[in-house]
Amino acid sequence: MDEMDKFIGGFRRFQHKYFGRESDSNLFDQLKRGQSPKTLVIGCSDSRVDPAIVTDCDPGDLFVVRNVANLVPPYEKDGTFHGVSSAIEFAVCDLNVEQIIVLGHSSCGGIGALMKGYAPKTDANFVGRWMRIAETAREKVLAEMTAKPLADQLQAAEMGSIAVSIDNLLTFPFIEQKVQSGELKLIGWYFDIEKGELHQLDHGKREFHSLVEPLEE
Repeated sequence: MDEMDKFIGGFRRFQHKYFGRESDSNLFDQLKRGQSPKTLVIGCSDSRVDPAIVTDCDPGDLFVVRNVANLVPPYEKDGTFHGVSSAIEFAVCDLNVEQIIVLGHSSCGGIGALMKGYAPKTDANFVGRWMRIAETAREKVLAEMTAKPLADQLQAAEMGSIAVSIDNLLTFPFIEQKVQSGELKLIGWYFDIEKGELHQLDHGKREFHSLVEPLEE
């Protein structure tokens, strides 16, 4: 079976589950009239970390933005294109989501490029320039963890970049206003792929604590 056959077969299973005659789900009867997700997830493009699969959500539950290393750029008003910022604006101002989750993960290739250096594959160097958003996380790790193993440095940078994205979310005036009024919550999650753990950021203390422990052997 080639990739396209796999995808088409997957769509057929999806079709039967949600649109088939024997389906007892009226989910798409509701969704065809519009969407009203309560949560925006800003996740990584990494193929191993699909927010809907990781959280076992149904269609319509999450409004999802994915990019290299789940980064949020700071608020900017210039003449260039802002795909991530426009999605955030739509989710917060039009869909009125109640929470934003920045979902980072271990073994992140983007953070690896940030910490170990990235050799541009094209003259544009889109990845290298994009990863500058998390430069403060890199600088903190290099300043405080020079004697630590590379694996520890990478994990600290992965977690630190989540905090950077939360900080950058607060530079958006419409987000800061809703956070202060209690209409919107900002949440940082870190998914450890190797251990199957989920950690949450305490933004005030700049520390992560375990939210879901790994399964016992």
